[in-house]
Amino acid sequence: MAQVLVRDLSQETVDLLKARAARNGRSLEAELRVILERAGRTDLVVAREQAARIRSSLAERAHSESVGLLTEDRAR
Repeated sequence: MAQVLVRDLSQETVDLLKARAARNGRSLEAELRVILERAGRTDLVVAREQAARIRSSLAERAHSESVGLLTEDRAR
């Protein structure tokens, strides 16, 4: 396994990452590992292309007005 050292993170960033780790029931090291592994597998170009395909496939469909639907539902 490789090791990586990250220097000069602000204390605020470290505190936020520690809080995130605690919420997820992980140590800071385990949380950072999850974040880095996910980031390493995510290809932003591919994700944007996929989002564009989805938007394109939905472009011709009629969409309901969500604000109106929420207002109507809350009025019940």
